[in-house]
Amino acid sequence: MATPDAAVAVRDVGEPKPSAIERPRRRILMVAARYFPFMGGIETHIHEVGTRLAAQGHDVTVLTTDPGGAWPAEEMVSGMRVVRVKAWPARRDYYFAPGIYKMLMNGAWDVVHIQGYSTFVAPLALMATARRGVPTVLTFHSGGHSSRLRQAIRGLQQAMLAPLVSNVTQLVAVSAFEADHFSHSMALPRSRFVVIPNGASMPRVPEADEKQGESQLVISIGRLERYKGHHNVIKAFPALLRRLPNARLRVLGEGPYERQLRALVQKLELEPYVTIGAIPPGERSRLAGVLSGAGLVVLLSEYEAHPVAVMEALALRRPVLVSDTSGLRELAQQGLCRSVPLQADEEEIADAMAEELLAHHTVRETALPDWDGCAEAVAGVYEDVIRGRSA
Repeated sequence: MATPDAAVAVRDVGEPKPSAIERPRRRILMVAARYFPFMGGIETHIHEVGTRLAAQGHDVTVLTTDPGGAWPAEEMVSGMRVVRVKAWPARRDYYFAPGIYKMLMNGAWDVVHIQGYSTFVAPLALMATARRGVPTVLTFHSGGHSSRLRQAIRGLQQAMLAPLVSNVTQLVAVSAFEADHFSHSMALPRSRFVVIPNGASMPRVPEADEKQGESQLVISIGRLERYKGHHNVIKAFPALLRRLPNARLRVLGEGPYERQLRALVQKLELEPYVTIGAIPPGERSRLAGVLSGAGLVVLLSEYEAHPVAVMEALALRRPVLVSDTSGLRELAQQGLCRSVPLQADEEEIADAMAEELLAHHTVRETALPDWDGCAEAVAGVYEDVIRGRSA
């Protein structure tokens, strides 16, 4: 359980701060299956790190996909050039995008940073960078999946990807758990990994302390996928209401599992107590205000490496309840969250939520990683791989 201790010092998020270390201007290409306006941890990571690098004077390009053809093929976003190529199929998350390979073969960059490994974008980019001999960084950003088949073949997928990954100049993990996991699954030396956690910065909410006192609002946060566990929070909510009749639940996210979640709310007759909906990624102050009003933030996911959503809640001093698994367990072991067993039943989940809500505590005083530090660490990795000093 998180200790009711002094508040975490949270840095105001405004303009990205310049680097404390003067470095040469570099041409940086970040490659990812998705970027804003899509929502998710990788998208947030790219935006927070990339805009800070651009503010330091680097030439930052984000190469991503647009399966539906709904967004500009090229635009400037907060100092970064964003290029989107077509991906197939439009309604699946495979992201087969030959344009990724073509642009990598024809462009000129000092370093290529591949963000995420689990779609067709990663092998296409890895093949191109290997052929070009460009210094390459890969951050795994691993996550779960709602498809049992996709989960079942992850081991095979990683084994097949391992030869390409072994040629990467520098491997980055967002948690020690993730580094250990891929070192084992891909038979790569653990020394080849550097750990750079996601940041935890959020805008300050001046009235936050007033809202936090007696709140019985539970926020279940994360993309609306089955593996994120929102349905388990909803199933436990009738039991929580028997303990705390004034409790309310907000499921904060968007995604393909929304219809099933709404049907479950209706089946359990929880409409007066539960709301479901997302906040656009650009509305950071609004997100901070909503999270600050929560008595408890919950993420009962089956798999997370180092969830941005949890770090944001911790930055706002909100107690967090997570599943005892993957990178979530690492956060609980650090005393930042409380955990419940992955297979906990409704009564166990309700008991844990009630105890946390009644405790009215904040997270313990600790130095959380922030995006300025994350960007500085990433910039250091870039300089190392360009100068040939990587692990």
